[in-house]
Amino acid sequence: MKNIWVPLSGQIAQQRKVETIANNVANANTIGFKKDQLVFKEHLTALTKGVEDIHIPRNEFSPNDFYHTQGAENAMVAVDGSFTVFEQGQLMPTNNPLDLGLQGDGFFEVLTPTGIRFTRRGNFNLNKDGEIVTDQGFKLLSSRNPNAAPEERVIRVPNNLSLTIAQNGEIFSREGVIDQLSVVEFKDKHALRKEGSSLFITPDQDNIIRNELTTSVRQGFLEGSNVNAIEEMSELIKAHRHFESIQKAINTYDQISGKAANEIGKF
Repeated sequence: MKNIWVPLSGQIAQQRKVETIANNVANANTIGFKKDQLVFKEHLTALTKGVEDIHIPRNEFSPNDFYHTQGAENAMVAVDGSFTVFEQGQLMPTNNPLDLGLQGDGFFEVLTPTGIRFTRRGNFNLNKDGEIVTDQGFKLLSSRNPNAAPEERVIRVPNNLSLTIAQNGEIFSREGVIDQLSVVEFKDKHALRKEGSSLFITPDQDNIIRNELTTSVRQGFLEGSNVNAIEEMSELIKAHRHFESIQKAINTYDQISGKAANEIGKF
């Protein structure tokens, strides 16, 4: 019965794929969402055995000696990990002056109750204290004096003031430049980790790039999700079919095993 773990491992992997695709589809309309993909790996006995351990006939050959699988029948499938696809989403016009879309690889720097995080979800608004915040209430930070305490970098603007935000992130009013919002890029985007609510965290502060950025800010636009719903639904259907095929193989194996046990019992 131990060989049943081989198709079962494939079924578990397909189930993880279904869950990942379903999450992508569910966020197809989420502002700034970046889709995930899984990476699979296969365990082969021949790759872990030494050369001396692999069966080589020492004496007279028989026909069976030419059909060794080197443990391939025990090849297990596993999810090696997942990664986020950071492709640019489509910029959609909204004409809201506090809707900000990013063109390029950058992220907004925001302050959350658990510390500084990064997001591309640019549907901002003003709270009662005149602070620019996300729809979850996370405060947008300024690029000025990046070594200051995060609380000192929160952007505050007078209420009822018409704002213009340049492509480099500078915030203007009729009185001139008020502040500059913090947009950062990363040396390795794939080192970022999702935390939910379209937030990312970097494990290494040295991964952050603050100068000579190529990202531009587009006022009055929002970046849509980079999920292609039709493509994801197609992948979801294929994953379900693979899951069902593996289930049929498991059922067949179970029937064969049961029949073999019954036949042995007759002797």
